[in-house]
Amino acid sequence: MRVLVLHSHPVESSYGKALYQKTLESLKAAGHEVDACDLYAEDFDPVLSRHDRLVYHDYPENTELVKDHVERLKRAEGLVIVTPIWNFGFPAILKGYFDRVWLPGVSFELVDGKVESRLRHIRKLGAVLTYGATPFRAFVAGNPPKKIVKRVLRAQINPVRPVTFLAHYDMNNCTEETRAAFMGKVETAMGRF
Repeated sequence: MRVLVLHSHPVESSYGKALYQKTLESLKAAGHEVDACDLYAEDFDPVLSRHDRLVYHDYPENTELVKDHVERLKRAEGLVIVTPIWNFGFPAILKGYFDRVWLPGVSFELVDGKVESRLRHIRKLGAVLTYGATPFRAFVAGNPPKKIVKRVLRAQINPVRPVTFLAHYDMNNCTEETRAAFMGKVETAMGRF
């Protein structure tokens, strides 16, 4: 299976980057073809410009500035997001990726006022997230990233299939042991993806 792995952490020496590398290695070891998309390393521009918004509904013109990313998404059979959670949301670069790449004609169509998915070719969805917050604080805040992955993205891709959702909470108080244990969970889960 061809798996698109989206990563959005700017620091090369971070635990988040190590999780991304482990995800890539584990998917490859399981026999998947991996398309590694490190948004910072690729210098992805997350800004939805005035022009982008004016042509937002005009497919295929709306894809001109992000054509490579659109083609990568169209070829994907699996999608894994590896990202830190900042202020109970995705980093701006990842949010911008969704705004600029998941476009009408690419990820959905409006048919008689109803949204129809164009991502049914993606058979599996996964997320590897790190939070500074505890699970309780994330729960009290409504845990928007978890809902986006397990509800919104899942509905666009395939609402009846399970999602591989892995989160290391309370990074502010993590230890070498908690990081190693979570790394092991990622290796196992991506090996079964």
